[in-house]
Amino acid sequence: MIPPQEASARRREIEDKLKQEEETLSFIRDSLEKSDQLTKNMVSILSSFESRLMKLENSIIPVHKQTENLQRLQENVEKTLSCLDHVISYYHVASDTEKIIREGPTGRLEEYLGSMAKIQKAVEYFQDNSPDSPELNKVKLLFERGKDSLESEFRSLMTRHSKVVSPVLILDLISGDEELEVQEDVALEHLPESVLQDVVRISLWLVEFGRNQDFMNVYYQIRSSQLDRSIKGLKEHFRKSSSSSGVPYSPAIPNKRKDTPTKKPIKRPAPQKSEVSIHIQPGHLLLLRHGGCPQGTRTIRKAQNLLKQYSQHGLDGKKGGSNLIPLEGRDDMLDVETDAYIHCVSAFVKLAQSEYQLLTDIIPEHHQKKTFDSLIQDALDGLMLEGENIVSAARKAIIRHDFSTVLTVFPILRHLKQTKPEFDQVLQGTAASTKNKLPGLITSMETIGAKALEDFADNIKNDPDKEYNMPKDGTVHELTSNAILFLQQLLDFQETAGAMLASQVLGDTYNIPLDPRETSSSATSYSSEFSKRLLSTYICKVLGNLQLNLLSKSKVYEDPALSAIFLHNNYNYILKSLEKSELIQLVAVTQKTAERSYREHIEQQIQTYQRSWLKVTDYISEKNLPVFQPGVKLRDKERQMIKERFKGFNDGLEELCKIQKAWAIPDTEQRDKIRQAQKNIVKETYGAFLHRYSNVPFTKNTDKYIKYRVEQVGDMIERLFDTSA
Repeated sequence: MIPPQEASARRREIEDKLKQEEETLSFIRDSLEKSDQLTKNMVSILSSFESRLMKLENSIIPVHKQTENLQRLQENVEKTLSCLDHVISYYHVASDTEKIIREGPTGRLEEYLGSMAKIQKAVEYFQDNSPDSPELNKVKLLFERGKDSLESEFRSLMTRHSKVVSPVLILDLISGDEELEVQEDVALEHLPESVLQDVVRISLWLVEFGRNQDFMNVYYQIRSSQLDRSIKGLKEHFRKSSSSSGVPYSPAIPNKRKDTPTKKPIKRPAPQKSEVSIHIQPGHLLLLRHGGCPQGTRTIRKAQNLLKQYSQHGLDGKKGGSNLIPLEGRDDMLDVETDAYIHCVSAFVKLAQSEYQLLTDIIPEHHQKKTFDSLIQDALDGLMLEGENIVSAARKAIIRHDFSTVLTVFPILRHLKQTKPEFDQVLQGTAASTKNKLPGLITSMETIGAKALEDFADNIKNDPDKEYNMPKDGTVHELTSNAILFLQQLLDFQETAGAMLASQVLGDTYNIPLDPRETSSSATSYSSEFSKRLLSTYICKVLGNLQLNLLSKSKVYEDPALSAIFLHNNYNYILKSLEKSELIQLVAVTQKTAERSYREHIEQQIQTYQRSWLKVTDYISEKNLPVFQPGVKLRDKERQMIKERFKGFNDGLEELCKIQKAWAIPDTEQRDKIRQAQKNIVKETYGAFLHRYSNVPFTKNTDKYIKYRVEQVGDMIERLFDTSA
């Protein structure tokens, strides 16, 4: 049980808590009543506000709509006024622009084009809105007049500022590629920058607004004339320079005229420390670019000089005749023409590239190829015509057996083939007939070159054996020297000559099987190895024909010894010439034993020559000597035999020395070798004979029969082949 005191205390505690809860409940009830009252008041306020807003809206919206209508009306009025002003302005365009159009665009292109824009808009307006109005005719006439003035201005600017490129600058442009190890694109500045900008703007306007393409014809006609005249000027420069100084040369850049196109400046890279800076004088003609220089013609001239040297020294001034025209007869003007043509070809490529760059700035893209095609035709046709003239001249030269003239085709053809990739790139996009002009010329030159090679080989074989044309001293025949010089000149054009032969499918002629792997996709493009073998076979054919002809010619000589000397000299000349040049390596491609064969022929002719001395040495040879007993008195018959031996030897020695002294062996080494060999044989035989009979009393007049000592015989033989002795 809970004690009474605790129960009483607990009851009081509960009563106190209950009282507190009742008070709290009463507070909450009062708060709820107040909240309800506030809510009712707020709802009343909001209802009143909503009612007022509705009243305000009902009164404002009509006012807003009226204001909006008024603003729209105002804008319409302003637009109407603006349109009226705009329309009215079209009626004033003719009067406002007539003076400007009449005075033309010169010096005021910007203002002029602005006026033309106004006139064009007026034309469009009247066409759309009032096609029957007189104002349309006015502005149309003004527009046409303005367009004509722009065309005239275009023609005037192009005519006044398009200048012929001087030969100096062309040569600088050609040789410029070699002046720098790293070359940037070099472009000629054909038009001043300000003029170019005006021309471009006129061009754009005429295409876009003028609907006129006639100016493109004007452009290509003017530029075509300048291009053609520039190339012809370069050719004329060569002629004048060669006639005045003998060496075509162009002065330095500072002397060029102000009215000629100039090269745009380029930044030249500074040479590194490890590099050697070499300055090539601007305008120098000796171009270094892959065949761009006239190296071929310099090689031909070098060969001519060699021939003169052979004629004056190697051949002892006594040449045999031949129906082949000597190479030294070549006219120097032909070299000038060749050099000029080679340079003109390079100039055309460079100038055409430059023209295309200029054209792309002025002519619309879709008209560029056609315009460029027309622009280059005159200059290109001139080059092709001149090339065909060279082919024609070569054809005539072949007929008269002037093969030195035909050689001008070789450097030109080589240069054309080396330049062809650039040609193809320049002519990209032109008509097929334009693209085919250079390949056609190359084919013509290859054909005539192959014809020349074949005819040359045939002429070597068929050169007539004319007794009066044969060298009296048995020296090298002119046919031999000409043939070797011709072949030596082919060394500088191995690929060109090989391609000539290959282009005519001459493999069957030379019995060379044509391996499909040796040809490219092009029927006229052969591997260098095949061309080399073909050229080697051709050279062997020429040498074979030459050998056969020489054998035939040697029969003209009545004396077999002189015939042997003649063949020896020619064979030796051929072998030495082959060895001194790369011809021997080229011959060895198809004839491995050619060198050994020539040496055998040379040795064979030496032996044939030595047999001519048998009629001298047979008199005193041991096998023909009379046998007699020592101490026994000689019989008259024996004494007479000994006398005949001495007399036969003396007469034979004197006769041979007299005859053979007039013969020639130009090669000093061979001459000494033959002399020494013969001297040893004769001295040894004569010495033995003299030793046996010098003390034999076969005659009272010893000096009559023993005329020469052994040393004297050697000296006489030593003077053989020496006309000055």
